[in-house]
Amino acid sequence: MSWRIFKFFESEELKDPDSTNSFHSLLSRPNCGITCFTCGRGQMVLGDSQGSLHVLTSFSDILSTSAYLLRVSLVYQMRQRNVIITVGDDEDLMPIIRVWNYEKLTKEGIPTLSRSIPALIPNGRQSSVMVVCAHESMTLMAVGFKDGTVVTVRGNLMRDRLSTMKVVHSESTPGVYATGLGFRQVKNRTILLISTSDAVYTVDLTLKTETKLDSIGCELGCSTMTDHTQDYKFVIARSEAVYFYTPEGRAQAFAFEGEKVLLRWYRGYLISVVYGARGSSARAAAKSGAKDVMTVSVYDIQNQFVAYQMTLNGRVVDVVSEWGSLYILLRDGRLIRLEENDTKTKLETLFKKNLYPTAINLARSQSYNDGLIDIFTQYGDHLYSKGDFDGAIEQYILTIGKLEPSYVIRKFLDAQRIHNLTDYLKALHKKGIANADHTTLLLNCYTKLRDIDQLDAFVTESHSPTFDVSTAIHVCRQANYHRHALALAKKYKKHDSYLLIQLEDLHDCDDAMEYIARLKFRDAEASMIKYGKLLLTELPDDTTRLLQNLCTDWLPRGQTPRPEDVVPDWSDPALYIELFVNHRHHLTVFLEHQISTHTSGNLRDVIFTTLLELYLAEIGACRTPEERTAKEKRALELMQRKNATFDLDHALVLAQIHDFKSGILFLYEKAGLFQQILQYHMEHNDYQSVMATCKRHGRKDPNLWVQALSFFSSRRECKGQIPEVLQHIDEDQLMPPLMVIQTLADSQFSTLSDIKPYIVKHLQKENEQIAKDEQSIRQYRDETGRIRENVKELQTSAKIFQMMKCSLCRRGLSLPAIHFLCKHSFHQDCLQDELEHECPLCYRDNRKVLDIIQRQEQTAGLHEQFHSQLQRSPDGFSVVAEYFGRGVFNKRSSSKSPGSSVEQRKA
Repeated sequence: MSWRIFKFFESEELKDPDSTNSFHSLLSRPNCGITCFTCGRGQMVLGDSQGSLHVLTSFSDILSTSAYLLRVSLVYQMRQRNVIITVGDDEDLMPIIRVWNYEKLTKEGIPTLSRSIPALIPNGRQSSVMVVCAHESMTLMAVGFKDGTVVTVRGNLMRDRLSTMKVVHSESTPGVYATGLGFRQVKNRTILLISTSDAVYTVDLTLKTETKLDSIGCELGCSTMTDHTQDYKFVIARSEAVYFYTPEGRAQAFAFEGEKVLLRWYRGYLISVVYGARGSSARAAAKSGAKDVMTVSVYDIQNQFVAYQMTLNGRVVDVVSEWGSLYILLRDGRLIRLEENDTKTKLETLFKKNLYPTAINLARSQSYNDGLIDIFTQYGDHLYSKGDFDGAIEQYILTIGKLEPSYVIRKFLDAQRIHNLTDYLKALHKKGIANADHTTLLLNCYTKLRDIDQLDAFVTESHSPTFDVSTAIHVCRQANYHRHALALAKKYKKHDSYLLIQLEDLHDCDDAMEYIARLKFRDAEASMIKYGKLLLTELPDDTTRLLQNLCTDWLPRGQTPRPEDVVPDWSDPALYIELFVNHRHHLTVFLEHQISTHTSGNLRDVIFTTLLELYLAEIGACRTPEERTAKEKRALELMQRKNATFDLDHALVLAQIHDFKSGILFLYEKAGLFQQILQYHMEHNDYQSVMATCKRHGRKDPNLWVQALSFFSSRRECKGQIPEVLQHIDEDQLMPPLMVIQTLADSQFSTLSDIKPYIVKHLQKENEQIAKDEQSIRQYRDETGRIRENVKELQTSAKIFQMMKCSLCRRGLSLPAIHFLCKHSFHQDCLQDELEHECPLCYRDNRKVLDIIQRQEQTAGLHEQFHSQLQRSPDGFSVVAEYFGRGVFNKRSSSKSPGSSVEQRKA
């Protein structure tokens, strides 16, 4: 397999802190060869051939403890707990498994030995332990032996209690031995993956089943488990290839040649150690004559390249990872650290070699999302410069959302690569970030390419629009793709655009009318306001019917009837009157329908006024009196409707223009213009109507009789009406007799004989009134004389009180007593404190008199009210007399207190 080799790691041989020798004297001292090596939990653990364990928590801090009497053969570090499992030999040469708890240390700092388990096969046979693996729950452990047997130990591995040991795999072929173990958890099932020198097996410990996955095996140390990046697969290495396995069977395989001696997994990398040199190092190794030459290769399985490769002179004990680095331990004690370069440095290396696809894969695998857009852009620029426009546009599409689209669009506009530009614009719309300009450009590309299929797909896409719909409709319409513009408008409910195309471009009024009939109320209303005039020109009858429905009870065509409790949608008919220019007949039909339908009186004045104007216009075109009479009757019936509302001024002007007599009189009466009604009859010398008007409206406007008197007195033939008019004037006292005489005196046709009865009657009334007034004068004069004598007597002579009893309690009067001038006497105790100065029997009458006087004084200053009433009243003398009695013309004086109206004395 020819994978590219990169140098994405930096190597460094670690030296002893105290010398320039190898890393640590421990690793190279005589008779103390390192036999096993592992790491985890922030520490490195080594086992040696003298039975000791060495734990390095840093390169300067090492802790050593004796674990076995003879040697340590295996060491296993738990990942989730600081627990180490070791396998070694004591004096009796029986392998022993020991569990060390590094979380609990003794006073001397030595880890606690939690448990020792003899490594025996349940049938009593002894065999060397080749590999060991523990479940992270610390309740299950698997042990592989040299004879190929695999045993599981169940129980708490941290406590020294009895555990259940069971053989889960055994070999019948001599010489086959266990080489690798690994646990895999699949939902509730625990699966053990086993590799031997001859085959690969999977054992379902939950279901207690065993399956042979492959008939090839591997050597000891040539198996490992991947991490989540490869879904926890089991990997084995052979000389011809590396194989990956899942619990179900073999997965992928990679042909990495060479005799593998070690296989490890680190952060998505597969680390392989093979005998001999590889690549350019092979010739150098051959020249040096080195015997133990090994090559360490770091494979990036996901991105399929070699991240690092180095050749070492010496045997490799193990390769481990800790503290963010890889460590290679050699048998001679050397420790080499591999530090991985950061992602940015790796990408720069790939950019220099124009390996953009590899850089993209690397960035994705290492979650370098922030730099991906720059990589796509650089890769696109590189391909564009090479003339690979198709490849370049693929990379630019990946930058959508981050890179400014104009950067790409300008490139391909200049290169006149419309096909590539179309692909980019399609991607912009698909991701929903296209603006109106992008939509315009894409549709222009479609139209220039005459790609009807793509245009159809763009229009008929089923998901929500990722473009500006109005712009798309506009572009299709300009390019004469009216069918596509209509489809877009109809699909996305752009009603205005749909109707505009149908009426102005396609001139299909029937379809436009059908489309409006299916719209909801508000949309239909707006459409008819805008396009109703055009539709009336082409389809006047259908348009009128649609408007009638819109203004009465709108229901979209094809929709099921609404429930009875739902209020129907009604449009205002006044909105559509201006549409009927040059369509007087259809306007008449429309307005008549509205008036007959809306009987609740909720129509605006303009509806009735406009219909009246239409009716009156027809009157002027009548050729026969009978036809005119019929038209006038129809107009009058309209005006007399109960729910009719007019602009009276407008309607009156219309009636006058068309000499509509009955209409004029009706409107005068409706507006309360009785003077105008009378004047109209006077102008037409309709004497009977003048008299009838006065009789009908004289109570509401008495001045009508006054005007009638002036009118009849000026006509020779109207002397017969004057007595009746004078009778009404006299009954209602509308004019003083003197004014009546003056009015008739101005007439050249009236004589004294015409008003003789009226004058005689008034003179008799005046004489009777004079007699009554003279009698009243005499009575008032006599009463005034008596009052003056009483006043004089009170002022000049003493008043004798002869009351013997109290006027309240009716008991005999005794001192102290109170006497009033009203000839009432009281015990002082019988009077209330607040009435001590007023007679309790007379004070109510006295108060009434005083209140009248006080009100007269208060109204004495109402001069404006006096003048106003004087102007309105037909009998001004009565008004003057009334206000004279109130004291308006007297000098202002302060009123006396109520207590001063009587004289008070105590006796």
